[in-house]
Amino acid sequence: MVSQQIQEKYAELALRTGVNLQENQALMINAPIEGADFTRIVARKAYEMGAKDVHINWVDDELTLLKYENAPDEVIADYPEWKVKLHDSFAEDGAAILNIRSTNPDLLKDIDPSRVAKANKAAAEAMKNFRKYTMNDKIAWTIISIPTGDWAQKIFPEKSKEDAIESLWDAIVKIVRVDKEDPVAAWEAHNETLKTAREILNKKNYKLLHFKAPGTDLKLELPKGHIWKGGSAVTEGGTTFNPNMPTEEVFSMPHKYGVNGTVASTKPLNYGGSLIDNFQLTFENGKVVDFKAEQGEATLKHLLDSDEGARRLGEVALVPDESPVSQSGLIFYNTLFDENASCHIALGKAYPTNMEGGSSMSDEELAKHGVNDSLAHVDFMIGSKELDIDGVHEDGSTEAVFRNGTWALNIKGE
Repeated sequence: MVSQQIQEKYAELALRTGVNLQENQALMINAPIEGADFTRIVARKAYEMGAKDVHINWVDDELTLLKYENAPDEVIADYPEWKVKLHDSFAEDGAAILNIRSTNPDLLKDIDPSRVAKANKAAAEAMKNFRKYTMNDKIAWTIISIPTGDWAQKIFPEKSKEDAIESLWDAIVKIVRVDKEDPVAAWEAHNETLKTAREILNKKNYKLLHFKAPGTDLKLELPKGHIWKGGSAVTEGGTTFNPNMPTEEVFSMPHKYGVNGTVASTKPLNYGGSLIDNFQLTFENGKVVDFKAEQGEATLKHLLDSDEGARRLGEVALVPDESPVSQSGLIFYNTLFDENASCHIALGKAYPTNMEGGSSMSDEELAKHGVNDSLAHVDFMIGSKELDIDGVHEDGSTEAVFRNGTWALNIKGE
């Protein structure tokens, strides 16, 4: 098992760099029951840092599966009001939100995809107000992961559960820089690198990005006023935080009507406990008009049919192939990690913060600027060593942004 010292360093990193917990602030943690020992370390450290309250929402894969197998449809399609009020009350109080995501990728593989789709839609609709707090950076939030048995054995199927967990701990520790003597300082340096990349892209102000790779020929327009973000973010109250750990991306939003062509996935997508793999989407005027998948096609269809906006894009993210996640050589079956190994795009809702003044715009104003809205926001990976990206300026001139899966722009100032 990974040492207590490493777990302490990881917990402190999540609190200081992830949510940047402030004195007398409340903390809500969503955590797997298998990770109780680590979660208790986080809670203890949070109180030591001056948290006024630490509330844990426990997640148990086995109980989740039992519910899907046995509960009637009307229960599956209902999201409890008390859960909504719980989350809203913490958000209104300015709490920090720490999500520890470690779900078994195959958890719901034998469950009718329509039942999973009903549950996902109900949760998304019920939590719409809470999501405004996170997607508009009104409060500090972060997502991290720790190994759990079923997830670890999905990545290392040839190993015993104990050895698989140990191997996954080793990978996570390296990828999130907990192996460094001072992980907080290492993240400060990493955030500066991502800041440089996003500043260069914001100065370029491309009108369009053209993605080319095997199975992919996609032209993606960027709306006027789009902003590239990445690495750390800042809350309305001025607190710097890191929404994702790991993160290797800089990201912006496509124009909801400006995506045309075909794109192929390069890694499996774990969506709602089911895997979608080797899939391809065709876009016309921003909308998915055709799709196919070797695995999980029915699940993909339910995702696309979530609402009108689920067939349009809300995010485009650039990640070089040399990212630590990619260099690990592992497929994590976990979007937090896999999206940081590869360029990716997201079906569904865009982050209003990717538009100049977007956080203060109404839904109608955002729509006029080409910002997509949806109950869904699902990232999937399209990057590889074979990916080339061209940037197109307003005057029609083009330049290389990515070649062979990595930056063609001088991001590091070399």
